[in-house]
Amino acid sequence: MKSNLTPLGPKADKDTVRRSNLSLVLRAVRDEGEGEATRAGVAARVGLTRAAVSSLVEQLLETGFLTESGKTFSGQAGRPGTALKTARTGPAGLGVEVNIDYVSVCVVDLAGTGRVRLTEHLDNRGTPPAEVLARAARIAARTLDSAREQELYPVGVALALPGLVSGGAVRQAPNLGWNQVPAEELFAAALTAEHPGHQELPVRSENEANLAALAELWFGGLERIRSFLYLTGEIGVGGALVIDGELLRGANGFAGEIGHVVVDPSGPQCRCGSRGCLEQYAGQAALLRAAGVDTGGGLGVAELEKRVRAGDERAVGAVAEAGRMLGRVLSGAVNLLDPDAVVLGGIYRNLMPWLAAPADEELTGRVVSGLWAPGGGRLRASSVAGDAARGAAALVMTDVLADPVAYARPAMA
Repeated sequence: MKSNLTPLGPKADKDTVRRSNLSLVLRAVRDEGEGEATRAGVAARVGLTRAAVSSLVEQLLETGFLTESGKTFSGQAGRPGTALKTARTGPAGLGVEVNIDYVSVCVVDLAGTGRVRLTEHLDNRGTPPAEVLARAARIAARTLDSAREQELYPVGVALALPGLVSGGAVRQAPNLGWNQVPAEELFAAALTAEHPGHQELPVRSENEANLAALAELWFGGLERIRSFLYLTGEIGVGGALVIDGELLRGANGFAGEIGHVVVDPSGPQCRCGSRGCLEQYAGQAALLRAAGVDTGGGLGVAELEKRVRAGDERAVGAVAEAGRMLGRVLSGAVNLLDPDAVVLGGIYRNLMPWLAAPADEELTGRVVSGLWAPGGGRLRASSVAGDAARGAAALVMTDVLADPVAYARPAMA
């Protein structure tokens, strides 16, 4: 969760300046990593005086956002400094990913560390949206209980949802059969019913591929890569664009729907209403069918991975063909957007040893700049950190980091 740290100018009022500077200091400590920040180091990073930073640190220590260890650093001029780190208790974010065949819930702390995780595999296709979201709320309620046992207090919820998401609603999710579903409203009501008497948590929602891409950006070790195209392979194929460290959402928030780019206009009918969409060739169901793997019982992907590792000819061929289709569609996106890298997540991550070469070959032959080369490192597997539930939970925490005063216990004066 890297951030640009810029102090406010002299024209801002004192309260605004102090709130902004508390945010600067808190984010600077978080960005330094576990136990590596000192007052002097933070002052140098954010461009404030050592005295100003010390005052801000004391306030963050008093209100429980930071802790101080006995470890000291003496490599800098002046007295040794004690190490600062973000607290492991206090405000937290709750992320809830609702997908076609599972629900995953995650709680993260101020550092973005996943502290609680519950995942249940459920077939949500054909189930009324209110029932699916009520299931998710029940899982979330159990997660909240576990978080509070660790003295973590979630301050908000972010829903990671498949399909077109905007204005608190799922406008269309073809694989779930959802249209114009007020997901935030339904989930909030269900969570309140599960936890009567508890403070209602604000709920927001976002496309699941977008949140997985943010998790990859913040936690995935992409080093200096700030512009990339992220694909997640599940039942459908989702995509997200990160440009200069920011999500590119498009005019209506629907950018990245690469799974519904048409590969062949006369191809198989897609649930979106079109024909020959990418997910009909490279989505999970299409892959399993082509590999001859039974899609029932929820073990299809594990069986596919087992077969490709064993060198099963049909399975290896199916994955290679999916890679070729991905490469063809991705080449158009690369030509249009010129990202530093393409990151493949979801089921594609474990299939990369068999998927990458045919995808790379297509990209090499079709990217007009000539900058794409097989094995050149621009086609990457996602990290294990790049998942939508964690990205959703971390999104909640961006609000806390931006204004710790608003979330302090007790409130900062």
